[in-house]
Amino acid sequence: MKIATFILLVCLINSSYGIYTFSFNITIPPLSSWIPSLSSIPYLNSISSISGSSDSSAPAEPSERSESAIPPLSFVISNPDLTSVTIDLRSIQMRAEAFYKKISQTILEDATLSVPELVAKHGYPCETHTVVTPDGYILTMHRIPRGKTSHFKKRPVVFLQHGVLASSADWLISEPEKALGYILADAGYDVWLANNKYSKNHTSLSPDDGKFWNFSWHDIALYDTTTMIDYALSYARQEKLFYIGHSQGTTVSYVMCSEIPEYNRKIKAMFSLAPVAYMTDINSPILQFIARGQGQLGSVLKAIGAHEFLPHNRVLGIVGNVLCRDESITQILCTNSLFAVAGYSDKQMNTTLLPIIMRHTPAGSATKQFLHYAQGINSGEFRKWDYGSSGNVEHYGNDTPPKYQLEKVTTPVYLFYSKSDWLSGEKDVARLYMELKNVKGAFLIADDTFNHLDYLFGIQAPELVY
Repeated sequence: MKIATFILLVCLINSSYGIYTFSFNITIPPLSSWIPSLSSIPYLNSISSISGSSDSSAPAEPSERSESAIPPLSFVISNPDLTSVTIDLRSIQMRAEAFYKKISQTILEDATLSVPELVAKHGYPCETHTVVTPDGYILTMHRIPRGKTSHFKKRPVVFLQHGVLASSADWLISEPEKALGYILADAGYDVWLANNKYSKNHTSLSPDDGKFWNFSWHDIALYDTTTMIDYALSYARQEKLFYIGHSQGTTVSYVMCSEIPEYNRKIKAMFSLAPVAYMTDINSPILQFIARGQGQLGSVLKAIGAHEFLPHNRVLGIVGNVLCRDESITQILCTNSLFAVAGYSDKQMNTTLLPIIMRHTPAGSATKQFLHYAQGINSGEFRKWDYGSSGNVEHYGNDTPPKYQLEKVTTPVYLFYSKSDWLSGEKDVARLYMELKNVKGAFLIADDTFNHLDYLFGIQAPELVY
């Protein structure tokens, strides 16, 4: 009921931003000396920079839309001391629509591309690497070895670990000037992207087997992330790297460095975007629902064989192209589905990117990952998987799961958090800050509307975060 109320409320809020096409005559003083030509008027679009400058692509020619399709609306402001000047907003609107159509086609094109294809389209080199974890999972990593220029001789390695339900695509969906993966490559880094969606293989298990999905972010930290880091360092012939994690990507970094302290020596610095460890201050109705029914929900999902949560589905990507594109009346449903999880952030939401986002997200995860977070919400602690009293005694020698020893995370850590993040609350970040022993800074994003996903797709992410 709360979720439905929230979505209805946001729909009502957004309905006030409806776009109406009209033309009118307005009488103003002679301003021919400074009125710009029509061709020089900037077109506002959802992928422009924050300063309002338009995309580098030139506006396309007007579409062949009949005037009768545009509701006529006109009025005149009269004043005997002023000279009448007619401004044809219909013409401006039609040219803007043609420009939007051109942008929309590019977005829909990008929504059909894989990560290597998307990177190549933007003119960057992309490599695909495969590693095998100690427990048999075959993981795929993507690497952008350099930017569009190769004048940097020694390029430090930076490792990007995405969040739950995500993939390497999340760092690359925005245009190159705004996507962190490209920004780092152009800045002289050797960029390695961890993966989820491209890693559903195992040496002996099938994704159709429930045993394949018997892992949480604890296992991702101990096996997946360590294996990928070791491979990247070995391949690049370097001893240390920079680690950038988002959401669950931060969780696994804390688990990894606390459980296997030697990895502190392999990380020069750790940058935690929307850090997640403690989860007592979350506002997402979706996560709250999962937490309240964690015990029963886990049993039901196991009984029906739902071991994967929100798996990647090609059909969902196709539906996203139709329902989430610009000018679609159902686009608001797409934005609100993201807001219901991450927090309301209409200011930062680049709706034009929605078809690409829906093409790559959700990328699927093990149901156990979400249930482990739900356990943390209910217990108020950052600790290992709870098997129940008897199971805990068997696994840990105690009837309660052990807490992760955050004081063992000794690598320099930088925390980035925001007020409108429904998954990484300020109180939880403050508690994390107190327990980590080498925090070099905790930075509150200078926008009260910035949410959990804006670190990846937010219009102002480069200015506010990167």
